[in-house]
Amino acid sequence: MTEHSCDVAVIGAGTAGLAAERAAREGGATTRLIDESFGGTVCATVGCMPSKLLIAAADAVHGVRRAPVFGVEPGGVTVDGPAVMARLRKERDRFAAATRGAFDDLPAGTCLKGRARFTGPTRLELDTGDVVFARAVVVAAGAYPMVPAPFEALGDLVLTNRTVFEIADLPRSLAVIGGGAIGLELAQAMARLGVETCLFDHAETLGGSEDAEVQAALAEILGAEVTLHLGVEVEAAREGDEARLSWSGASAGEACFERVLVAAGRPPQLDGLDLAAAGLALDDTGVPAFDPTTLQCGDAPVFVAGDVNGDRPVLHEASDEGTRAGRNAAAWPDVTPVARNVPFRLTFTDPPFAVLGAPAAADSIVGTASYADQGRARVEARAQGLVRLYAAAPDGRLTGAELFAPGADHMAHLLVLALSRGETASALLDLPIYHPTLEEGLKPALRAICAALPTSARSSRDSGDPPGA
Repeated sequence: MTEHSCDVAVIGAGTAGLAAERAAREGGATTRLIDESFGGTVCATVGCMPSKLLIAAADAVHGVRRAPVFGVEPGGVTVDGPAVMARLRKERDRFAAATRGAFDDLPAGTCLKGRARFTGPTRLELDTGDVVFARAVVVAAGAYPMVPAPFEALGDLVLTNRTVFEIADLPRSLAVIGGGAIGLELAQAMARLGVETCLFDHAETLGGSEDAEVQAALAEILGAEVTLHLGVEVEAAREGDEARLSWSGASAGEACFERVLVAAGRPPQLDGLDLAAAGLALDDTGVPAFDPTTLQCGDAPVFVAGDVNGDRPVLHEASDEGTRAGRNAAAWPDVTPVARNVPFRLTFTDPPFAVLGAPAAADSIVGTASYADQGRARVEARAQGLVRLYAAAPDGRLTGAELFAPGADHMAHLLVLALSRGETASALLDLPIYHPTLEEGLKPALRAICAALPTSARSSRDSGDPPGA
């Protein structure tokens, strides 16, 4: 057994943990970074990057198949499943190696390999027998893919985001359980790669959308590629090398699938941490109560950052939270609150789906812009989807938006900037918007907001659209 003393101990070497350790060290603290594998971040290994590699392959196939609309006849399309997965893993491993390289740059003795648990407010024991004494602790242990009980008996037929990228070949058929970001992205990608794909969810909505019009567009457009069964309960049984699913509720049926991808949520990874030993107040899910502006748990010298706090499980939030937690841990008891980012989530479907800011309230002014006949979208044969912008009276200050349209992954960044600066719809209309672009498609929604508010400042720009906009 070895005893280690430091100012700040960080549990978890993912995105939030790396940011926390770095921020604490830059704040003058001595640090220890504890992880059971140091395998790289979730984003690089089993999340953002491998999923986008699969989506890129699917988009390539989709582009070839829709080429005839432009008068281009590419001939037959053959998807080489093993080649798709081999390239995915090759590029994924490059990203993962880059993140692991960050560990080599840390001061000697910083990294401690093992599983940690609290045995006191700031005392940690590792499963290696080592003990860590710290002034403050940052918990950045991440989250894990939950496999609900009905699917556990399927054994190796079940895939999660941790295992789906390791399959040697694409399955013939796939059931996707869960209509969140992971489920939607991978379901559409698999369908485009030729996999017979069905998506199931007990909820009647997709992607966390709270806007009925956007939800309808999601169901219609994605449902044209992936068979959707929403508002259903699913039972599963193994039959040899296949999974037999039966479902009931809004629809009913039964079918066999070669594999089942469970994307039913990623709860905080709390098992084995023994947070109660740190004297923390825990909610009914076991997550400690914390201040989101400081990441501090009550008055304790313990901070939670990233997916483990279950608040905003996206990479940019994990990075920012890790930095905030690391700085405050190093400075404890002098912690400094920091204003949070505008809420912002992207789902990389085609078209992309973005949710930002606050959902529409009862008194919100809502502007809608359809992309079914938008100029640039028609040029690219991608004319589908819509945008819904939310604003507040009396001046039309933007408060939130849902976008499910071509270019939404880029336009959402413009709108996040506008929300963070308190911009109004008329102020955005005063910006020069180049023709022909997808951004032009936002104008009808912005103008609708201005028209609904007599006190809103009028834009100085032409109120008409160029031909073909």
